[in-house]
Amino acid sequence: MADQKPLTAFLFTGGGSLGAIQVGMLRALLEAGESPDFVVGVSVGALNGAYFAGTPNLEGVERLASVWRGLTRAEVFPINFLSALGFLWRPASILSPAPLRALVEAHLSFTELEKAQIPLHVEATDLQGLPVVLSKGPAVEAILASAAIPGVFPMVSIDRTPLMDGAVASRSGVRIAVELGASRIVVLQSGYACALTKPPSDAVGSALHAITLLISWRLMHDLETLSDDIGLHVAPSLCPLAISPFDFSHSEELIERAERSTRKWIKLGGLTRRSRAEDLAPHHHH
Repeated sequence: MADQKPLTAFLFTGGGSLGAIQVGMLRALLEAGESPDFVVGVSVGALNGAYFAGTPNLEGVERLASVWRGLTRAEVFPINFLSALGFLWRPASILSPAPLRALVEAHLSFTELEKAQIPLHVEATDLQGLPVVLSKGPAVEAILASAAIPGVFPMVSIDRTPLMDGAVASRSGVRIAVELGASRIVVLQSGYACALTKPPSDAVGSALHAITLLISWRLMHDLETLSDDIGLHVAPSLCPLAISPFDFSHSEELIERAERSTRKWIKLGGLTRRSRAEDLAPHHHH
């Protein structure tokens, strides 16, 4: 069957508080009539991707927007005197994942990954740096594993395998989507703080900034090296952007900016023309 409809994946990348950007992108994509056959989520993108896979329509996106608007740093990264004490007791990680777990449990509409409305795959990383793709089983555990930033959150054991943040795996979410059968991938990248003028002032902020850089450069590499048969459409990241991925006080602004820039990108043919690596290079951002 030569005229078979391409299998479309939405890939949600990581990026801490910049994950709010993906909500604006979703709004624009759904309004343009896009709907994925399956979802791949990595790190904070696993949270957004799982939420979307549970309610894959504009109503679900609006509910996700209201979650982001109400989100505070303390609900994700509870840094306080207790966490400092916790580091003495639990030196492998700085923070307790308990608040993040409570947040995911409060807003997710299903308990098992396979119960999502559309197929959902969450990427985590094992101790050797190899990707582990979670497609069934406890959803909250999978999301916490995918978002377990090394040194910040403790690893999560699934089937007796300790897992950490999917963003550091040897194969990116783009490659995973291709391995899962996608011939067309729409990437909802959260980007990075491309306009930071001074380094983050805290350990977690520094770790997050480093991971967002890793994700962005790897995406450029994928665009350069992926087979031309794969349609790769990368919604533009926001640049200039000086908001740290550790700062949760700008969600509304990020959602609105991303919605506008994604609408413009779609209007200019972003969903019909394959993205190129140079489109992602920082100096090309406007």
